[in-house]
Amino acid sequence: MSTTTVTSASSKTPRQRIRDLLPTVYLGRYSTGSKNSLTDIPGVLVSTQSIHDSPNYPNATPGSINTGLTTILPRKDWFYKACFAGIFRFNGSGEMTGSHWIEETGLLHSPIIITGSFGVGSAYNGIYEYGIREHSDEKGNVDWFLLPVVAETFDGFMHDVTKFAVTPQHVVKGIDEASGEAVKEGNTGGGTGMLCHWFKGGTGSSSRIIPAEDGKSYTVAALVQANYGAMRDFKIAGAPIGRLIFEDQERRVKENPNDPELLAQASLLFKTAQAKERKDGSIIIILGTDAPLHPSQLQRLAKRATVGLSRVGGWGANHSGDIFLAFSTANEQDVQTGTAGTAGNRKVDPWRPREVGVNMINDQTINALFEASADAVEESVLNAVCMADTMKGHCATVDALDLGKVKELMAKYL
Repeated sequence: MSTTTVTSASSKTPRQRIRDLLPTVYLGRYSTGSKNSLTDIPGVLVSTQSIHDSPNYPNATPGSINTGLTTILPRKDWFYKACFAGIFRFNGSGEMTGSHWIEETGLLHSPIIITGSFGVGSAYNGIYEYGIREHSDEKGNVDWFLLPVVAETFDGFMHDVTKFAVTPQHVVKGIDEASGEAVKEGNTGGGTGMLCHWFKGGTGSSSRIIPAEDGKSYTVAALVQANYGAMRDFKIAGAPIGRLIFEDQERRVKENPNDPELLAQASLLFKTAQAKERKDGSIIIILGTDAPLHPSQLQRLAKRATVGLSRVGGWGANHSGDIFLAFSTANEQDVQTGTAGTAGNRKVDPWRPREVGVNMINDQTINALFEASADAVEESVLNAVCMADTMKGHCATVDALDLGKVKELMAKYL
């Protein structure tokens, strides 16, 4: 595909999250956490890295390297203390390594790395390199079990995937630097080179607080890497904003057939549409909560991500990898105890069953958690698109969603 340069959308409205852009927009009935982010869940740590150069391509053409990775630590002591987790595959043209073991046991004891498709191998190795650095014995040997969890979406439209810019060292750094700060959004982390509904896409996050009995409350939060969809399907709070923007551009081109800027933008939309029709792109959704849910309940929670995705305009194209994982930090399950390990002795006998206690939510009282999950996913996708900036990429320059135009179009819907 040849390189195309166009003038970015003319909007003076600064990049901002959907609630800042549209203060009266309705995105569900539950309050957000203080950061409105996955890190509102106590103990969850996140880092994002954007990569714009590659040791394999020192003389890279400007704009050809646009990738990165997002690192999620379900808890700081993830190596020894597993979380319960569940997975739902809405459409399977994508990858999430380690998923078979999560489905087998319901346990997550790995960082979650989200990156571009061609970065999966390096990310997988990076988790092992971190594990070896931190948990090998005095001779450098290991005797423990770990299946890294790495998920991907394809960023080859904006990034030269043949240069393998993601390295294991990026992953080690991501684990070291993960923090409880609000997740950076837009062109960052694994979402650096992603598109969403033909606009610039990327990373987004959101959270909800659920009141519970006895004065308690629980947090449900989402993080998405959004790289899917057609412009015609994009919606904000039910309003057909993508279709209206696309139809407006078509109308302006017809009325001004000799305007070079409009023609360039129309040409880019056509090329983007062609590329995305061949490989729609995918979305990875990570849901976290501190509510005590067991693995089957978490699988059900992960399914509700589909509802939030559909509200924004996603419907699971044949070549889209739509893979969702939900985890809970409420119950700690000891792992690395049935092998000799670095200490040279076992803490449990794998042949003698042992009881452990588990707290859980009554299934008949789980509705609010399901509803909040859909709401948080919907807002996370909108945040990803609204926070993303126009980017000059490997194959083209892709415009960010024109937030000024969004405010204008949404006026009659709010």
